[in-house]
Amino acid sequence: MVEELIGAVAAVCAGGLVYLAAAARVVKQYERGVVFRLGRLHGEVRRPGFNLVVPAVDRMRKVNLQIVTMPIPAQEGITRDNVTVRVDAVVYFKVVDPAAAVVNVEDYRFAVSQMAQTSLRSIIGKSELDDLLSNREKLNQGLELMIDSPAVEWGVTIDRVEIKDVSLPDTMKRSMARQAEADRERRARLINADAEYQASKKLAQAAHQMADTPSALQLRLLQTVMAVAAEKNSTLVLPIPVELLRFLERGPEASRAPSSEHAEQAEHAVADAEQAQEALEELRHAVEQ
Repeated sequence: MVEELIGAVAAVCAGGLVYLAAAARVVKQYERGVVFRLGRLHGEVRRPGFNLVVPAVDRMRKVNLQIVTMPIPAQEGITRDNVTVRVDAVVYFKVVDPAAAVVNVEDYRFAVSQMAQTSLRSIIGKSELDDLLSNREKLNQGLELMIDSPAVEWGVTIDRVEIKDVSLPDTMKRSMARQAEADRERRARLINADAEYQASKKLAQAAHQMADTPSALQLRLLQTVMAVAAEKNSTLVLPIPVELLRFLERGPEASRAPSSEHAEQAEHAVADAEQAQEALEELRHAVEQ
C-alpha cells in the first residue's frame, strides 16, 4: 500500500514537472508576450520574467520592443525640376503596442519597409534638387510624418528617418561643378574690382597731396630709383620728370604764340627748364650714391 502511494505521488510529481515544463515561458526584458487562447487574444500583454500558459490551449507570441534600424533601398525618381536622382534612406522604429503589432498587421516589419519606400518616392517627386541636397532636415520630418501616420494603427511608432545619400547623373554633376566655378570666379572679380576702386581713391588722394607739394613728387621719384637700384639689376630705369615733358610740349606752342606773349612764355619755359635741370641733377646724384 505504501509503495503504491509512493508511486502515485511520484507519478503526480512527474506529471506536474512535465506540465510545468510545457507551460513555462520566459519573456526577456526587451520583449512582451502576446497570448492567444484557442485563437483569441487573451488577457493582458505578459511582462518580462517567468510566465505560465495552458499547454495545447494557449499560444504565446513574443514581440521585440527594441528600436529597429531598417535601411530603405535606393529609390529612383524625378524631382519637381525634372532631374533624375537616386535616394536611399534609413528608418528607425519600434513597437509600442505589441497586441496591435501582432493582430492588426501580418508582418509589421515588411509593412513599414514598403511604406517607407513608397513615401520616399513620393518625397522625391514633390521636392526640388536643391532641397534634396541642402534642406534634408525638412524632408526627413516630412518623410517621418508620412510613414508614421499609417504605422500608428499597427502599434508601431517611427523614431527617426534620415536620408543617407543622393546620387546624381554625371552630366548633372559636371553642370553643378561649372556653376560653382562660375560663381567663385564672379566673386573673385567683384573682390578684385572693389580693391581696384579703393586703391584708385587712395591714389587720387596721393596725387592731390603731391600736387600741393611738388617736392613730394621728386622725393617719390628718388625713392623709386633707389628701390630699383637696390635689386642689383643690370638695367636702371630713370623716370623722366613731368616738368621736362611739359617744357617740350610748350616749345612748338611758344614759337607760334604772338609777340606780346612770347616773352612771358619764354620766361616760363626757362623756369621749367631750370626745374627739369635740377631734377636731373638730383637723379644723377642719387644714381652715383
